[in-house]
Amino acid sequence: MNWDQIEGKWEQAKGKVKEKWGQLTDDDLTQINGKRDQLAGKIQERYGYTKERAEEEMREWERDTRW
Repeated sequence: MNWDQIEGKWEQAKGKVKEKWGQLTDDDLTQINGKRDQLAGKIQERYGYTKERAEEEMREWERDTRW
């Protein structure tokens, strides 16, 4: 699934995001509101990842998540 689809279905995607990155809060997900760059930033902040690692995890998640 590409990010435009994820952004369009953000309410449904939030649950899957929480499954993958459980340290993200509901407030984080509301603030992110489907914006890919904001999700990457929150993953970096909560997990202490580099930008590259956050981006790689997001690419894997996009590729592997079933809807």
